[in-house]
Formats: sequence, structure tokens, C-alpha cells
Amino acid sequence: MSRLILFNKPYDVLSQFTDRAHDRATLADYIPLKNVYPAGRLDRDSEGLLLLTDDGRLQARIADPRHKLPKVYWAQVEGVPDQAALERLRRGVLLKDGPTRPAKARVIEEPPGLWPRDPPIRYRAAIPTSWIELTLREGRNRQVRRMTAAVGFPTLRLIRWAIGPWTLGDLKPGEWREAEPPR
Repeated sequence: MSRLILFNKPYDVLSQFTDRAHDRATLADYIPLKNVYPAGRLDRDSEGLLLLTDDGRLQARIADPRHKLPKVYWAQVEGVPDQAALERLRRGVLLKDGPTRPAKARVIEEPPGLWPRDPPIRYRAAIPTSWIELTLREGRNRQVRRMTAAVGFPTLRLIRWAIGPWTLGDLKPGEWREAEPPR
């Protein structure tokens, strides 16, 4: 039977098991399991849900945008997005590598029970921050950050909350647990 691991990837951890060149923090520092591999990636400066599995077909199904698993992100952005910016995100944004698919986008309150980031984001007294929840069905390199910047609200902190039916739940940064793989 396939294994499926839900991991809350901390900030400044690579989504891989080794980093021989630079000796940075990797999944091996948190997950003592053999023969499981990430189903997709999460940038080093992003936090949140990363799925790992020992099943190559499941890994492809989770990571491949053709299967359109929704991915829910919480982005703390600089400024307070207006309806025009949210509507641009909902319609899709033109990036250097082409237009994005339409996304669900809404302003949310700071997620309850959110852990502090280490190191904290930069703070500017004159510039407020707010949170956006974005749901994407594709996964380009640094896509959320590029989308929010394109509509004038740069991302300061990015947390992936969900992939398809799986969520972080109450996992703290660096914690993992097994989940029931889909049938």
C-alpha cells in the first residue's frame, strides 16, 4: 500500500532530501523515512503543506497540473488589495511566461493559530499588510509571489494551506504525519 506523508515545511527548508553544495536545511532534517519523495515543490522561502509519497503514480497525480488538484495558499501581502486587484487575480494575470489560469482570490483575516515566522517578515510602520487566500490549479515557479506582485501587492509571507483534500490541520512547522492515500 502507498504511503502519503503530510509535512508542514518550515521557512528556509529545501523541498529535497540533500543539499551537498551548500549544507542548507532539507527534508532529511525533519523526516526520518526512507523512499518517500515530494509530490511537487515549495520554495525555500515559503512555508506549509508539502506532500510526500513512495508511489510514483500518486506523486505524478498530485504534482501534475493536468489533474487540476486545487492548491490553497495564504499570502501576507504589502498593502491592502482592492476589488480591482482581486478581480485581476480571479481572471488570471499575465506573467513573463504567459497568462495564469483564473484563480480564486479573496482577502482574509490573519489565519487563526498561525505560528510566528523565524525570522519575522520585514515590518514597515507606514505600510500596512493584509492576507489573501488564493486557490490555484497550476503550479509555476514562484507563481503566487509573481501574481501578487503583478497586481501591485508583493508577497511578504507565503503559506500553502491545502492540496486537494489534504490540509495542514494542526501540524506545526517541522511536524509530519501519515495520511490515507486516495484510492
